[in-house]
Amino acid sequence: MQLWIILALILFILQILTIIIGEFRHPPKALAWLFILFVIPVIGFVMYYFLAKEYRQRRKVRRRGLGLVHDLRQIGKHMKAADPQIEEEHLQGWRHEPRLFALLNNIPGAMITVQNEVLVLANADEAYPEMLEAIEGAQKHIHFEFYTIRDDPTGRRFQELLIRKARAGVQVRCIFDGIGSYHLPNRFIAELQQAGCEVYIFLPALIAFFDKRINYRNHRKIIVIDGIVGFLGGLNIGDEYLGRNSSLGFWRDTHLRLEGDSVYSLQMTFIRDWLFVSGERLTETAYFPEHEIRGRKPVQVISSGPDAHWDAVLEMFFGSVTTAKRRIFITTPYFVPDASLLMGLKAAAVSGIDVRIIYPENSDSRIVNYASLSYLEELLQAGVRFYAYQEGFIHAKVMIIDDLLATVGTANMDMRSFYNNFELNAVLFDKASIQRLEGDFIQDLKACREIKLEGFEKRSRWQKGKEVLARLVSPLF
Repeated sequence: MQLWIILALILFILQILTIIIGEFRHPPKALAWLFILFVIPVIGFVMYYFLAKEYRQRRKVRRRGLGLVHDLRQIGKHMKAADPQIEEEHLQGWRHEPRLFALLNNIPGAMITVQNEVLVLANADEAYPEMLEAIEGAQKHIHFEFYTIRDDPTGRRFQELLIRKARAGVQVRCIFDGIGSYHLPNRFIAELQQAGCEVYIFLPALIAFFDKRINYRNHRKIIVIDGIVGFLGGLNIGDEYLGRNSSLGFWRDTHLRLEGDSVYSLQMTFIRDWLFVSGERLTETAYFPEHEIRGRKPVQVISSGPDAHWDAVLEMFFGSVTTAKRRIFITTPYFVPDASLLMGLKAAAVSGIDVRIIYPENSDSRIVNYASLSYLEELLQAGVRFYAYQEGFIHAKVMIIDDLLATVGTANMDMRSFYNNFELNAVLFDKASIQRLEGDFIQDLKACREIKLEGFEKRSRWQKGKEVLARLVSPLF
């Protein structure tokens, strides 16, 4: 055997070992990268080197973040409204689920608050007017963070209002993701900055590529007004979210408007992201003002990301699924569960729990859609019921567990949201919010086609082959 062949073989083995060692915590990702390496040797490893660096190795960022956490805790000690004491009468049913409560209550930085008002908003035509009205009423500061904002009539409507408020003396801070808002023109940003808005891009594409963090995206959607009113959910900012994209059609989504103690958690998440993009520490107590909200709706805001040691959103999903006794309703645009969540859903269905999942018939990602379909057959066999949404694109991220809790946020039911993205979800415990989300779910079912096992099993070998390939690489998309 020639020397160059031996050296090439050794190099290839070293590449394999590097991937296995680097991804041993996440076997599906390791398998996906090994598949790519075998299909395109050398090039596949170069892709791995630039796309898959372990985010938590960024010690400098982590140290800086720890200092901010300390500052925020000091602020929290002086905020009467942010008292973490849980009032049992406002968390009905929890005395029967102590393990789930203990799990949720011990997620770092995710305090369960009681003194809140919650408004569920279905679709952009409900959410955008609420957002614009809140921004219009801002007196001190506006914190505005989105994965995607478009330079279109909708995006410019928000831009013009932010510019007007900045010129009126309101502090306006904006964060846009470097990939999600990649097509946003420099002119759009410059106009905001010239008016006095502070704007930062979270990991711009070119910088993130050479810094080996392009695969880690800020998928959060946050608005905080004066530390009193907050928004989060599935919606970004653009015409397509109003159903004006001809290829996707009607856009079905779910967003939340929060008031009260839970807004402090949104504020803290934004402040951490602001530190990352700008290096500026926002620790003044003015960002956490006392409020007059007297609503008694418990809310927990959970942030997660590759910089944390907990996969907090995944653990919340898993703990909730394994606690369910009667029903699990899930709406998600992308369904690529990890092994633990897959087993939890199967076990729930086999045990007789009513498990229903709505996903889009018409997806904006062909690869992820094929990957999602690859899970259906085994789950259908276990008794899970799947519904393909017909009236456009469903982008809502909602899960309802019995009458115990519901969650709305930015995290999809997929491994990118679990491990790679910076995400943000709210867990709701009050009956009114849960019933509203249940009503929306039942209404969405009327616009769906139920997938039946006997028909699904008859799909072609070509279709099954595409699903297998998509499932192999899905942890990377």
